[in-house]
Amino acid sequence: MNLAWFLIRGSGLAAIALISASMAWGLLVSSKVFGRAVKAKGLQWLHESLSVSAMIAMLVHVFAVSRDEFISLSWFEILVPGASPWEPVAAALGVVAFWVAVAVTGSFYLKKWIGQKAWRKLHYLSFGSFLAGLVHGIVGGTDTSNPWVAGMYAASVITVLLLTAIRMIGGSSQPRASRTTPVRASSSR
Repeated sequence: MNLAWFLIRGSGLAAIALISASMAWGLLVSSKVFGRAVKAKGLQWLHESLSVSAMIAMLVHVFAVSRDEFISLSWFEILVPGASPWEPVAAALGVVAFWVAVAVTGSFYLKKWIGQKAWRKLHYLSFGSFLAGLVHGIVGGTDTSNPWVAGMYAASVITVLLLTAIRMIGGSSQPRASRTTPVRASSSR
């Protein structure tokens, strides 16, 4: 095995771990689990940092794939879904996960131009990126049978599913009381 192969494996595993952490953190922040105990700006900064770190790991993964002599893919085959002759389904899912992650991560820097509503809708795509990246790793990864890797995949899925359920059941972008309590107009006596 050459250096490119180790970089492919390591950066791919780092990418899925970091995107899982970013998903988990984003779900924690949006569900208001921390309440007012921690400043929202710091929570958001960590979420953004995890996303950017995941992008860096993905870029290393893509570059290492381009350097690998065993699978020998062109940039077109690496960057276009369905173009790879190597593990076509796994590779296509990885490419889709990458491009969606680029859009979602980039949205942190476009939020003031696209608005909160569009930013939130775009962020929902991160679930698809997470799932596509996970299946890419499971189907195309050579370390899937390793108990540590399988455990990381399982822990990622369980964490994201659990936090998604918490977010859907009790979390919201607004405190629960403000959604259910009607606002009364003040009257002067």
